[in-house]
Amino acid sequence: MACYSREQLEKIGFAELGEDVRISDKASIYGAGNIRIGNHVRIDDFCVLSAGAGGIDIGNWIHIAVYSSLIGGGRIHLQDFSNISSRVSIYSSTDDFSGEWMTNPMVPAEFTGVTQADVTVGRHVVVGSGSVILPGVTLEQGVAIGALSLVKHSCREFSIHAGTPARQIGERRRDLLERERAFLASLNRAE
Repeated sequence: MACYSREQLEKIGFAELGEDVRISDKASIYGAGNIRIGNHVRIDDFCVLSAGAGGIDIGNWIHIAVYSSLIGGGRIHLQDFSNISSRVSIYSSTDDFSGEWMTNPMVPAEFTGVTQADVTVGRHVVVGSGSVILPGVTLEQGVAIGALSLVKHSCREFSIHAGTPARQIGERRRDLLERERAFLASLNRAE
């Protein structure tokens, strides 16, 4: 994967840009002035980050896999150690499909019923390939979303959800929290 150089990333005009940020030169970035990126972040080929007024906040130690998209006018926040698998779509805006309003971005806003709601992907959340996260969803710490799921409602910490629409199918172990502590301690010893 060919990545933008640090100099190229700085020219894009992100609101914040951490260290060790690897963004494919095949990714598409819109609204960079509303995007904040932490440290140790990798964004793969053909990803789309399109930030509206709410912005996109990407924490530390995050991977966004190939063909994923983060789009919308509300805030999208990926907290530390979260992982977005390939072809995941996260939306913080949605059209009204009831027929009361027109749809699509080429129609002036006064004729559309677009709504916006923030989306939060908590620490250590993993979202499986092909899943869709809708506006207003909070995935609390440690949630796991199975592949090809449609997430319409928030999920409580360390729960496992799958399906269309997603429903809870299990509980996730919390061992990874101890592994995080050990990992961060190893980084401090290395300094």
